[in-house]
Amino acid sequence: MPTSSSSGPQHRRGNTRQRIQDVALELFAEQGYEKTSLREIAERLDVTKAALYYHFKTKEDIIISLFEDVTRPIDELIAWADAQPRTLETKREVLRRYSEAMAAGAPLYRFMQENQATTRELSIGHTVKTRLFRLVELLRTQDGALADQVRCVSALFTLHAGMMFLQHIDGDPEETRRAALEVATDLITQAHHDA
Repeated sequence: MPTSSSSGPQHRRGNTRQRIQDVALELFAEQGYEKTSLREIAERLDVTKAALYYHFKTKEDIIISLFEDVTRPIDELIAWADAQPRTLETKREVLRRYSEAMAAGAPLYRFMQENQATTRELSIGHTVKTRLFRLVELLRTQDGALADQVRCVSALFTLHAGMMFLQHIDGDPEETRRAALEVATDLITQAHHDA
C-alpha cells in the first residue's frame, strides 16, 4: 500500500480543479496560508489568474473545496456508524476506517494541524470540531466507568497522535499509522472488557 503522502495527489492530477487544490496545498505548506497569494498559485500552475478565478475566487474557497473532497469519507463513516449498533466490533471498524481516511488526506490534515489558528478562523474550523465531537460520541461507552470513557476518547486521539505528532520519527508512515491503529484498538477493547 502506498504511503499517504504519495497516494493523495497522484490520483488527483486528472483535472484543473484538483491540480489547483494540490498546488495550493503545497504552497500553503511551504510558505504558510497567509503568505500565499492566488497569483503565486496561478504562477506555479502556469495558468492565468483568470483561469484560476474560473474555479476558485479565494484561497478560502480552495481550502474549503479540498476539505470537502478529502473529508467526504469521514462524513460517510459517521453516517454508517450512526446506523450501526454501538458494539465493540462497530467501534473497531470506525477506528479502522477513520485511520484510513486520515491517511488518504494526510497533506490536508497536516496543514490543518500546523495552521490551527487559520483553520479555526475559516468556516471549516467549526465543521472539524463538530465532526470530532460526533466521532467521540460514536466511540464512547455511554454508561461505562469514567476510565473506560476516557479510553474510548483516547482511542480516537491516538490516531491523531500517530499522524500529527509521530510524522517525524524514522520509519514508514504506513507502519506508524498501523501502530497507532493497533494502540487505538487496544484502548477501545479495554474499554469494553465487560462486554
